[in-house]
Amino acid sequence: MKDVNANTEAKRLAGEAAAALVESGMLVGLGTGSTAAFAIAALGRRAQNEGLQIDCVATSFVSRTLGLEHGLRVLFLDQVSRIDISIDGADEIDSDRNLIKGGGAAHTLEKLVHSMSDRFVVVADLSKRVERLGEKFAVPVEVLPPALAFVRAALKEQGAESVELRAAVRKDGPVVTDNGNLVLDAKFGPFDAPALEDAIKRLPGVVESGIFARTRARPGDCILGNPGHASGFERF
Repeated sequence: MKDVNANTEAKRLAGEAAAALVESGMLVGLGTGSTAAFAIAALGRRAQNEGLQIDCVATSFVSRTLGLEHGLRVLFLDQVSRIDISIDGADEIDSDRNLIKGGGAAHTLEKLVHSMSDRFVVVADLSKRVERLGEKFAVPVEVLPPALAFVRAALKEQGAESVELRAAVRKDGPVVTDNGNLVLDAKFGPFDAPALEDAIKRLPGVVESGIFARTRARPGDCILGNPGHASGFERF
């Protein structure tokens, strides 16, 4: 389980830097997770203190609830067809800005929202930078429940060293996503991110994987909080 309290100051700095990029009149995608939560809070403060006028869509029930708590207007995703800017965290980021996401099991709607966005901004702390994807995190794969055994076997055929059904915390049984599906965490050795993303996506029964290689931030739109930096963050 991720420690959501780790690197709190760095996460806050990254989230607030991304929130500063939002302008009135924008439709904003709200990511899920501890760093995205700082961006959502900062947007709420800007709306209250600066008169920032925005509409938002959310990548999960949690981010929708958090946005509403901070006074933001949150539309349902099926009401919109494009988004101006979306802000979200990541579990791993490589030098090509490929990501592993899905630690919060929200990666399917996250990928949809960020694919709809004209600008996708990634917020994280320095610990999320890796030489290669998969160094620290398994690849989350959202799966239709009837396809669980088939997809588990297929992922092993694709080279996964281990495939584990994600267990819930403080609840007996597995994690169930906002979409009513299950999550397999597949640990791979070194892999080609776009190729593996495509291969997993082709498996019947797979809803989405947590590899974000086809959906990436532009250069300069990965914001890493760094309290030791003069600006409080780095961008690449």
